[in-house]
Amino acid sequence: MSSTPASKQPQHIAIIMDGNRRWAKKRFMPAALGHAAGAKRVRDIVKACSALGVSQLSLFAFSTENWKRPEEEVSSLMSLFMTYLQKEIDNMNANGVRLKVVGDTARFAPSLQELIVKAEAQTAGNTAITVNICANYGGRWDMIQAAQAWQKAHPDLTLQDMTEEGLSAHLSTPHAPEVDLLIRTGGESRVSNFMLWQAAYAELFFTDDLWPDFSPERLKESIEWFAGRDRRFGSSAPL
Repeated sequence: MSSTPASKQPQHIAIIMDGNRRWAKKRFMPAALGHAAGAKRVRDIVKACSALGVSQLSLFAFSTENWKRPEEEVSSLMSLFMTYLQKEIDNMNANGVRLKVVGDTARFAPSLQELIVKAEAQTAGNTAITVNICANYGGRWDMIQAAQAWQKAHPDLTLQDMTEEGLSAHLSTPHAPEVDLLIRTGGESRVSNFMLWQAAYAELFFTDDLWPDFSPERLKESIEWFAGRDRRFGSSAPL
């Protein structure tokens, strides 16, 4: 369990899982093995987040820009995603994990889309933690599709009638609170089009650890760092 006071505990953590390819390169391995090592690390971090009382965990698995990578690598990532969904469902159910896949899944192969629907349905009743796998996801895409969905839901209104609350309801994560803590591994210091709306007031934690090396201990360190932050949300006085 977490030693962090409940009032200082992040309820929604988002992670940009960067560094799989560099992890593999350092070991003279193909990129596919780096991604496989990263997938194994996901289980450890999900388990640690659940034990620490985090209710929502969002993982940036595949961005809208990742289609630009070599075809062989994209194919490997899709295969890994399918394998993960097939193998992890029993483990998720055993640990109370609810799975949500967030992003434009229409571009995926029909077989992968079917697996996603099945996995979400099988874990829908779990309440220990919700894990949002962000696949073919981009923050700009999310805001555009939300605006389009809002307009479709309100055909008699104009954009001047749109509110922040109204738009938020149509984002890809209406089931989750806004991101409290955004972590990026791999030594880079940018958000890379990830949850731009949801992470508007998130605290940003950057670490040099490559994703396969990001340990539960480092996760705890990031949460302790978060607990020490003075989160004012635009006000002048500490809350």
